[in-house]
Formats: sequence, structure tokens, C-alpha cells
Amino acid sequence: MHALQDMPISFPGLFGDWSINPDPKLLDIGNGVYWYGVLICLGVILAILFCGKQAPKYGITEDNLYELVLWALPFSLIGARIYYVVFYLDLYLDADGNFDWGRAVAIWDGGLAIYGAIIAAVIVLIIFCKLKKLSIGAMMDVGVMGLFIGQAVGRWGNFFNREAFGTETTLPWRMQLWISPTTSIEVHPTFLYESLWNLIGLLLVWLVVSKLRSFDGENACFYFAWYAFGRFWIEGLRTDSLYLFDWTIGGEPIRVSQALSLVIFIAAVAVLVIKRSRHPDPENLFVTRRRMAEAVEQSEKFLAEQGELTDKDPTLPEGDFLFPSPAEPDPPPRAEEQQPSAGEEETH
Repeated sequence: MHALQDMPISFPGLFGDWSINPDPKLLDIGNGVYWYGVLICLGVILAILFCGKQAPKYGITEDNLYELVLWALPFSLIGARIYYVVFYLDLYLDADGNFDWGRAVAIWDGGLAIYGAIIAAVIVLIIFCKLKKLSIGAMMDVGVMGLFIGQAVGRWGNFFNREAFGTETTLPWRMQLWISPTTSIEVHPTFLYESLWNLIGLLLVWLVVSKLRSFDGENACFYFAWYAFGRFWIEGLRTDSLYLFDWTIGGEPIRVSQALSLVIFIAAVAVLVIKRSRHPDPENLFVTRRRMAEAVEQSEKFLAEQGELTDKDPTLPEGDFLFPSPAEPDPPPRAEEQQPSAGEEETH
């Protein structure tokens, strides 16, 4: 079911007859500058700025983060498109059953899947951290906060496009859309549900989970568990889901996002429980180890500048230094070397 993009949007249970009729295009230039794309870009910018401020708390520099973003963004876009095309393959086949590459790359006509973007971003992050010798878990702990922000803001693009809505409902916050010039429907605003769910997740990670971390990757585990749980029930309300080919369970088609969400939720919770039981003490966090190493380096540099360090003793392990021994006092003079006092001089 598709809603007309040139008809008003209203929330009759909240605002009565009040409605809004936004154009999906912000600017009608070329293929058009869509609100969807503008909001995604805004979400990315806000995510980068926020994560840049948080990164040092995890032992990650802002430069590390910005360099990762430069690599992750284009690959995430490619991943989101590939994921969508794979599960909507019929839309990209011509009459002869041949794959239409032109339509497959036409992302300006819509068709991106967030799970594809996340999968691609994680792969790039792992490779980047391996090359830069950074903690994968710590970098993911920073990155997932950006994902929460990007998704919370980007979902409002679905509002302007009149898409990603749910089944019909009579709840007070129902959204009214038009599927023909004379026919309207009142549905779940699932784009709003997901936006709010991500916003709550961000606040929980930022204000609670990050302060209780005991292992690198804990924020990430929480993100995947939280997002997957929310996406599972929200996806069940949507009318535009991607389906897992023609597979069914109990006669019902399997929604790709629900199946993937269930697997991710179980895996994330399992890792979270196991890791917290094995790493109850936060002293092994990447940021803690990095700060200790920097403190030792600064201490050694200070001592070297003061001239108090000598050459390393080859018998000592790396990092140990031999300090000069305190000067020994001169031995007392021998008895025969002592001069007689004035009162002891011999008289003749």
C-alpha cells in the first residue's frame, strides 16, 4: 500500500482538522533535492559532532573518528543499496528476467535498507581498527551513539515521503494519509516509533550504559540488543516490509528485518552477559590502558629531561631503568694519620 505524496498529512486524534502538506522535495533541481536525503545528511553531521566529543572518553582521538567516517560513509551507502536490491530483486529484473543495472544503481529513486548500511559500516570499522591498531570494541562503543542519532533524525525523511507507515489503527496518535484523492487511511506512524526508540536508546547509552562499562564493546552490545528488540515489534506493524524470498512460517511470509532482528538480539544479549561476567573490572578498558601508557611515557620523558636517567641496564626488562647510587661518605682517617692535638705535644 502506497500513500500519495502530494496529499496532506494529519493526526486527527491529536490535532483535529489541522494538517500539513510538505513536498518530499526541498529543491526541484535535477532529480530533486529530497528532504529524506537532507535529513540523513543532517543526522550524519550531528552524529559526527557528538561522537567527536565523546571519542576521547573511549581512548579514540577525533582524527581517528573522522578518518573512519570518510571510509565508512560511502561503503555504508553501497551496503544499504545492495541489501535492498537483494531482497527486492524482482523490482530490478526486466521483462526477460535479466538484471537491470541502471535501475539498481538509481538510488535517487529510493531503496535503502538500514541493516545493509550497518553491516557495511561494521566491516569497514573492523578493517580500519586492525590497520590503525585501535580497539574494535572501543570504536564501536563510540560509533553506535552516532547510529542512534542518525537513525533518530533520518527516520523523519519517511514522514515527508509518506512511507514506512504501519497498519490501520484507532489510537489517539494515529496518522492520516491519502491512498487516492478520495480515500484516506489512519495508520501507525511507525517512522515516529522508531525515531523515538532510537532517541531513548541514545540517552540510555550516553547517561547510563557508558558510565557502567566494564569491557570494550558494551555500548555496542546494548545498541544491537536495543535496536533489534525495537525493530522487531515495529517491523511487525509496517506494511512495506522486505520479505525473505518466498519462505513462510505457518503460512505467513518471513519479514527479513524481523528474522535478522531476532538473531541479532539473541547474539547481543548473550555476548553482553558473557563479557560482563568475564570482565567485571573496567581496568582493562582500552581508554584506561591507553591513559596509563601515556602517563608512563610522560613520566619517563620528564625524568629524561631532568637528566636523572642513565643508560638502560641490559639485565633489566624493557621499561626498567638504573638510577645512580647515592655517593658514599669518605672513610674516617687512620689512626697513624691523625695529627696530635696541641695539648698532647711532647715536652723536653
